[in-house]
Amino acid sequence: MHRKITRNHVKLILSLQKRKVREDKSLFVIEGDKLVREYILAGNRVMLMAGKPEWIDSESEAVIGGADEVVMVSYEELRRISSLRTPHNVLAVAPMRKVQYSDDSLRGRLTPVLECVQDPGNLGTIMRIAAWFGMTNIVCSPDSVDSYNPKVIQATMGAFMHVNVRYRPLDELLGYAAGEGIPVYGTTTDGTSVYDSELGREGIILFGNESKGISAGLLKHVTSCITIPGPPNPAAGLESLNVSMAAAIICSEFARRGRSIQNGKRETISAI
Repeated sequence: MHRKITRNHVKLILSLQKRKVREDKSLFVIEGDKLVREYILAGNRVMLMAGKPEWIDSESEAVIGGADEVVMVSYEELRRISSLRTPHNVLAVAPMRKVQYSDDSLRGRLTPVLECVQDPGNLGTIMRIAAWFGMTNIVCSPDSVDSYNPKVIQATMGAFMHVNVRYRPLDELLGYAAGEGIPVYGTTTDGTSVYDSELGREGIILFGNESKGISAGLLKHVTSCITIPGPPNPAAGLESLNVSMAAAIICSEFARRGRSIQNGKRETISAI
């Protein structure tokens, strides 16, 4: 029989809504039946699982056994500790992954790099996009939203298990790329159409802040400015795309181009 949630459990879970506490304790919260289940079945353990009794009783031992501690909560208790307006049946507290990162990992692959992306939904969606296209690393500027923010985790729909997100000063990172001859593709509103640009299978794809775009200080490192062509005379409110929407289109074109190169077609490919 599992015991009920305690005040200490509640205090811990609520404290993990703050970035500094998450970083200090190296813990984060996963919410939702599907996310918790998939996380554990992928071979990961959680420190604490807090679920409604009926959910706990209906789950397999493979899932419940993946928690060091399991406690029961009522719906009202879940509402109190959840970061969601409408909580699911379970949430879990898990240790952050410790993955070594080196700038050498920029070699031979495409890496999305984000400057001051602050909306949790945008970062979570970009992580999901990167995972879909096989891009396993993302680098963010230190002022970007925390990848372990509960809303980011929710927006990834599980992709957080497949993408490593690192934070470091981007001027240093892009300077390193320039010294190593690694291309930096900057996504701007006045660049060359991504469909007409020369795209490789190695390099940094740089995305800027939601409202300000790429800063002048980082633009100096960009080797190719690329853009997504839109209407010739955009109406009010259509001057640009949301950064995560832009990331989906840009990453898709890089992936398509990469597959074509793999098949021996190295010429520039026009839009379909």
